[in-house]
Amino acid sequence: MPTARLRHAIVLQVRRLMGGTGDDTLERTRPDTGFFGPDSACWKVHGDFACMMVGGVTALLMQMLHPGALAGVWDHSNFREDMDGRLKRTARFIAGTTYGARAEAQGHIDHVRMIHSKVSGTLPDGTPYSADDPDLLTWVHVAEVSSFLAAYLRYKDPGFPPAEQDRYFRETAEIARKLGATEVPESRAEVAAYFEAVRPMLRYDHRTREVARALLTQPAPTPAAGPALALMFDAARDLLPDWAARMHGFRLSPPRRAAARLGLTALGRTLRWALVNSAEVRARRRAAELSVAA
Repeated sequence: MPTARLRHAIVLQVRRLMGGTGDDTLERTRPDTGFFGPDSACWKVHGDFACMMVGGVTALLMQMLHPGALAGVWDHSNFREDMDGRLKRTARFIAGTTYGARAEAQGHIDHVRMIHSKVSGTLPDGTPYSADDPDLLTWVHVAEVSSFLAAYLRYKDPGFPPAEQDRYFRETAEIARKLGATEVPESRAEVAAYFEAVRPMLRYDHRTREVARALLTQPAPTPAAGPALALMFDAARDLLPDWAARMHGFRLSPPRRAAARLGLTALGRTLRWALVNSAEVRARRRAAELSVAA
């Protein structure tokens, strides 16, 4: 059936984008539902693929404005050749800590902490930095979750209640603390106050420009994914807070901004149609039903 083939093709593109092979269609048995569970706010926010991809790119553009975060990427990664890999690893971490069983989620956290322990150096002005610095971890976390929520509010559920938004920040703060962050904001008001306090520390220079260029000009994993990737990059630039967009020098024209929003809205609807109705998801539902029945 053409419709079924279209759904399968979209699912395959998504899996290739995330680094999968496209043929693992059965949900594995899990001992528990992880740190949060299906009724949590973060399961809702992190469950929309289009929003998470846009929010993820926005988060990286935010994070690199911090000198310590930028130095970690500049000094300890091959971002010019492997920006795609960085996105995939971040996506797997978010998925694993959100939806994975507790042992799996903790394994992701332990792995990241091990990597962070090896990342340190000196900024151009002589200031030492370390990836496991609690303040830097807090910045990376807040830039990330605020971007995910912003994408969800714009492209999935603009009516997501304020109380649920605050619950989302409270839930995800648990992961940040497990990574070593401290004084993590746990509400919209605290996040806004945090950004006001940290903005004087942020910088943009030639290294920021080069890392951003590597992110926004990476090739699509397949030719079919090219237009969607270009659309996602415009939507990610558009999602930045005004002050962050000014620091990057991004100036989308009104027609281009409107095209990004309309296009991403349509893409999100298409992805939800394909992913929710895919054979993989039906297999997962069936596995869950059998588990409950047993």
